[in-house]
Amino acid sequence: MTAQTDIEFQLKETAQLTETAWSALVEREAGMWRVLSHHHLAKKNQPELIKFLSQAEVDAWLCGALSGGQSRSVSLPQSSALDVGRLFAFPLKGMSRVVLAGADQLSADSQRLWRLVVSNMQNGNAPADSSASASVAASLLVPDLDSENPYDMPRALDRALTSFLRLVSVQGAWLAVRRGDSLEVRAQWNAPSCANLDLPIESNALLRRMNRNLTPMVVNREDPLWESIPHTGLKSNTKLWTCIPIVIGQRMIATLVVWRTSAFKRDEWNRLTELITQTAPAIETIITFAEMANHLRRLAMLNDFSLTISTGRNLEQIARRVFALLARAFGTELIVLDLLSADNRLVTEFRTKDGNVISSLRSANEQWIASTLKGSQKARLGDELLAGIAPLYENALSGVYVPLRFRGQIIGSLCIENAKADAFNFYDESLIVVIASHLASLADYTRVREEAEGRARNLGLIHEVVGQVVGLTDSQQVAQITAELLARYFAYELAAVFIADPKGNLTIGGFGGASQNVVKRAMQSFEYPVSGGITGHVFETGDSVVVNDVLQDGRYRSIKGWQAGSEMCVAIRDGMKILGIIDVESSSRNAFTHNDFMALESLAGILASVITSADQYQRLESTINQLRATQIELRERMDAQRKAENRLLQAAKLAAVGEMAAGIAHELNNPLTSVTGFAELALGELPDENQTRKDLELVVREAKRARDVVRRLLDFARQGESTRARASLNEVTDDVVALSRHLIHTSGVTLKIHFEESLSWVMIDANQIKQVALNLVHNALQAMPDGGALEITTALGKRNERDWALLTVRDTGVGIPQEDLSRIFEPFFTTKSDRGGTGLGLSVTYGIVTDHGGTIEVESEPGKGSKFTVWLPI
Repeated sequence: MTAQTDIEFQLKETAQLTETAWSALVEREAGMWRVLSHHHLAKKNQPELIKFLSQAEVDAWLCGALSGGQSRSVSLPQSSALDVGRLFAFPLKGMSRVVLAGADQLSADSQRLWRLVVSNMQNGNAPADSSASASVAASLLVPDLDSENPYDMPRALDRALTSFLRLVSVQGAWLAVRRGDSLEVRAQWNAPSCANLDLPIESNALLRRMNRNLTPMVVNREDPLWESIPHTGLKSNTKLWTCIPIVIGQRMIATLVVWRTSAFKRDEWNRLTELITQTAPAIETIITFAEMANHLRRLAMLNDFSLTISTGRNLEQIARRVFALLARAFGTELIVLDLLSADNRLVTEFRTKDGNVISSLRSANEQWIASTLKGSQKARLGDELLAGIAPLYENALSGVYVPLRFRGQIIGSLCIENAKADAFNFYDESLIVVIASHLASLADYTRVREEAEGRARNLGLIHEVVGQVVGLTDSQQVAQITAELLARYFAYELAAVFIADPKGNLTIGGFGGASQNVVKRAMQSFEYPVSGGITGHVFETGDSVVVNDVLQDGRYRSIKGWQAGSEMCVAIRDGMKILGIIDVESSSRNAFTHNDFMALESLAGILASVITSADQYQRLESTINQLRATQIELRERMDAQRKAENRLLQAAKLAAVGEMAAGIAHELNNPLTSVTGFAELALGELPDENQTRKDLELVVREAKRARDVVRRLLDFARQGESTRARASLNEVTDDVVALSRHLIHTSGVTLKIHFEESLSWVMIDANQIKQVALNLVHNALQAMPDGGALEITTALGKRNERDWALLTVRDTGVGIPQEDLSRIFEPFFTTKSDRGGTGLGLSVTYGIVTDHGGTIEVESEPGKGSKFTVWLPI
């Protein structure tokens, strides 16, 4: 009879003898309960049982039974789907297993019978004289943590903690790993309040002493040090708290903490410490894998940054993508991005609110965090530098603040905060600095493009305003026409233009927008409509104002029937004289952008000229012509910038993957060299007829093939010194043909060569261009597995009024699908995965050609072949 069948038989017999409705043997593993065996427990009730056991209070109740080794019972609610009124638990000592019996009631005799059966299960019917030694031998077995996925650190650490607690009975325990200068609880037993607990080492005297001495700390309740221990999870009758460091060499990597009601016996302590020592290497491996996984996630995030953030079409889209990436990488939504306008007067701020990214415009004169970081790469929450400024979110306990620098100038700041203390380690801060560096250049380019587009759009408004108001002598007409055009161009809910009368009062006004009639009627009761309020402040001081939330501004003056959410007001001035104001309002908060502000200021300048004198018409015509020329120039620059951004995106991809490839290649190169060397030594000592020889030869071949892949990775990532000199492209190509001629012949491919004899010499690195030609020839041969025709030619070309040397490689192979043409130069992208392609050849080729100031083009048609053309400048 198997052990499983025997357990089922015992559960069945005992349930029948004791009139138990159902019974089950359950086990706790990795913080979860599972049913190992059962009798009469309906299949539909098994998930209900697991759900019930997973409740925190029930889990703690069962853990207490396991720790104390005593049976327990509990009443079940009437709504329970387990069909019984009471649940009885009988723990198996020294194990994480419990026999559960479901019944309305069990007599004392029935409970004694269940305890007897459980005792029999736990002893396994072993002979009396061997049970103790078998138990000790089993308890000293190191847990098989390697059988778990090494990246699943919580599950593996929970298994380790469970194995420790099988040796000793405790009230509760937790296992914490060291993360920098703190301990993070990653596994707990009967202590749910300790989950994810973070304990700084240096601020706790006990932990600090243990870290320095690398010796266990045992504290009794009567000990004066009892007040220094972390009391989270402890019971009222706890009398002993023990902290045992898990050490590798002279370094503490983790800590086991247990608490109980009595002191340890000598044999208990020895078995526990011995098992911890034996398990330490496996725990170190698990922690190392977790750190590697985190590092790879960070690299992946940088790659995501290059691929997704760089394609953002405007600052708001870029901000949303950046916030999403940062939230996923650092587990927080407490993020603020500040960007300074080109004229250093305004700051566009992006921050999260209720799960959404919102933007607002405010004056740069406000206390701006980036201005305090001029001499620093970064700052942390709590630094004296940021006193009175940070945190930016009320519930933040830690934060990193990095200035955005572009070409030596601070253009903004990136602030990431967390509601958890000490949430950012050194690697996190370094990664944030790198992200901020990339973000600065991208934000500046995007800001310049948006401002250029905004200026181009504003030119239409200014041109129409000038066309309609120049020559007018009636200020009322000027104000009304301008307000209507403002509302039409920008869809403002309310636009108003006020001009001072000869007495200096703002009694001349024009209105536009959907809410203009409501405001007109309300303002008829004012003697001087804009005295006081935000508009009055701007007219008196001449300082333009952007208010994101008027209810938070004491200067705001409400109007009956109209409630503004945000307001922007610009002064119309001629030198030091204030001629009037332009005011726009929206019922929404944070409704205006920097481009809106620029449009009003540009329009205010034009109106000042119109109001001052109609004689300035000729000069305005000249200004219009200049603006038109600027509009054309800006459009041309915008087109050129879009093309440059596409090239930058490809370069960013190559750079990000190149850094990752170099690290991987260097890590793999040494073990591959050792494998090859020792395999060749073993081959030298084996006779030819030895059966093992073929296996070793296979090892050598495969190791060399892997080493070749590593070399290609290093070639792709390495930026070696390039020695360039004037050379003949014909001679370089002819050398490549000579090297490849035998391979071409054995591949069943016919070769056709044509060199342009009058081709001028070019300034190149001959070895690198040979590598380009070799890659293209080898790709062509691989595309013709059944033979075909290969044509290699050189020619003289002309493009953009410049002479170019052309190298063309044409094949009649399988061709490239249209959907893959845009990706063939990306690292690791290959259409030859079935033929051993690595996806690096064309990436290396692209890098060499572009480094020479050239370009590479491809034409291909599936089933007919491909043509690659390399353009090198003469």
